[in-house]
Amino acid sequence: MQRVVSHASRRTGSGPKSLTECGPFAALARKAGELEALDRALRQTLPSPLREQVRFANLHDGRLAFLAPSPALASRLRLMQAQILAAAHAIGVRAGYITVKVAPPPPVEIAPDRSKPLSPAAADHLKAAAISTSDPELRRLFLELASIAEISGSRKNPGD
Repeated sequence: MQRVVSHASRRTGSGPKSLTECGPFAALARKAGELEALDRALRQTLPSPLREQVRFANLHDGRLAFLAPSPALASRLRLMQAQILAAAHAIGVRAGYITVKVAPPPPVEIAPDRSKPLSPAAADHLKAAAISTSDPELRRLFLELASIAEISGSRKNPGD
């Protein structure tokens, strides 16, 4: 029995396809690239403090949409509408107006302090555990931990 393989279905390479080779993803990647290029081009025309803080978001139905981190910056950007539209027209973008939405940046997460000192009460409990155990290695470890608790406790209150 002879197997017939169509040349059109044969793949030349092995492994998965790049996302840019997959229809809908290719269109999405192309659109994202166009928006990124437009973002760079339009923000270059803005004054320095504004340029670094606002972002171009989209172009839809002749409207340029921007995101600003605060109402004050959004107002400043709205006041520059004529300049932004002139820059857009200069690079061939057909836009008639801009909109600006306030989108504060996400809050910066502060990592919790994982090096909290042990309290003097914890040191006392560790010493009691050391005294009550018959294992010399465990006793040594409990006493070592208790000494760290005492040192960190004394650093916390240097006036004591």
